[in-house]
Amino acid sequence: MNEDILINITPQETRVALIVQGAVQELHIERTLSRGLAGNVYLGKVVRVLPGMQSAFIDIGLERAAFLHVADIWDARSHTGQNAAPTPIEKMLHDGQALTVQVIKDPIGTKGARLSTQISIAGRMLVYLPQDPHIGISQKIENEADRELLRSRVQQLLSPEEKGGYIVRTMAEEASDSDLQSDIDYLRKTWLSISTAARTKPPTSLLFQDLNLAQRVLRDFVHDETSSIQVDSRENFAMMHEFSKAYTPSVLSRLQHYIGERPLFDLYGVEEEILRALGSRVDLKSGGYLVIDQTEAMTTIDVNTGGFVGGRNFDDTIFKTNLEAAHAIARQLRLRNLGGIIILDFIDMENVEHRNAVLSELKKTLARDRTKVSVSHFSALGLVEMTRKRTRESLSHILCEPCPACSGKGQVKTARTICYEILRELLREAKQFNPREFRILASQMVVDMFLEEESQHLAMLGDFIGKPISLQVETIYHQEQYDIILM
Repeated sequence: MNEDILINITPQETRVALIVQGAVQELHIERTLSRGLAGNVYLGKVVRVLPGMQSAFIDIGLERAAFLHVADIWDARSHTGQNAAPTPIEKMLHDGQALTVQVIKDPIGTKGARLSTQISIAGRMLVYLPQDPHIGISQKIENEADRELLRSRVQQLLSPEEKGGYIVRTMAEEASDSDLQSDIDYLRKTWLSISTAARTKPPTSLLFQDLNLAQRVLRDFVHDETSSIQVDSRENFAMMHEFSKAYTPSVLSRLQHYIGERPLFDLYGVEEEILRALGSRVDLKSGGYLVIDQTEAMTTIDVNTGGFVGGRNFDDTIFKTNLEAAHAIARQLRLRNLGGIIILDFIDMENVEHRNAVLSELKKTLARDRTKVSVSHFSALGLVEMTRKRTRESLSHILCEPCPACSGKGQVKTARTICYEILRELLREAKQFNPREFRILASQMVVDMFLEEESQHLAMLGDFIGKPISLQVETIYHQEQYDIILM
């Protein structure tokens, strides 16, 4: 299927949309003030070693200390035999120690960045591993003869004294030896500059920053089925043209400067898709719908038939709805960049063949996802558990923040509930203080409730405490917010 890539660039942010058959499949957003950290290399400083967790906190100059687990320390894996016990982290690291680390996961929510000491630098066709002499081949290249040919081609281009190893990416299949050599030279030069900076810069310094989003599109996103890459910024188009000429020449013919009068994202309906992707409900063409609930612990997706009654019988209706939902779920995971543990609650199916068909369709559509996905079978409760690797913030976490009224709960207390809280608070205050008057500052909804349906209870309390009670509307207060002023 042909794919179009749209790149909208403004001084404050870069937005990328992947379009397949007219539908948005992926959205990537990178803001100038908060660029992603994955791929960046730092000279970190150990601030605390935790033997019980076999991990350490590393200061790399961010607001929160980053996290390094013993499994991500290269020395722990390369200097032990297959059956030998791994070296404890407290014997490899100590407080105040400086070490070169790379961010493998951006900070997400309250969690700091995840680090590794095994550095990897990505090029167009190769990934350079400075500490590993092995030459690996991408698992997506399945033909064994092709894998061996690529391995031998790369090996022949390396000098005998060459240190480090490489992972050959799928894009190398069509590359010439000169293209591979250019990639090798670029990666060597990059590593040399990182090594030099690590010896001369102080701890917590940034040694290497990964390419910006627009450049990563040219390096990582473009493949044989990509028809066009449209950029709506003349200046950035020129910069990307020069970058492509040097590092991704095969992409040049597909790189286009969009000069239309309508905004690029408006033309393809991307803005509307972004708004829909921030909602919890996703309508299906059949009349069914999904409800997506994203929490810090996991994401749940519930499938409902809604108004769909098009099948020959109820089982057929459920089966068709679940099949359509499988496609919609795979797309929504990519579109919203949902990661971690994901629980899918399909409509219950008694027919085992229907279950297998839905699961097979789900896995088939998830195969197009560039992010690693693992899917289990239906559980005894009829749920499908899956995981999707989480390396960056989801779309909603980038664009939204918790509601100030409900603090992310998704609901607020009713005006009546707040009225009763205020009445209890007034009674407590009256027992401790002896003011001339109590004044209630609250939202319009709460004040209206006191003036109408709860006026009798407010009057009864005023008589009981023997003090006048006045009401004042504060337009800036949300429904749960109130104050009691002692006059």
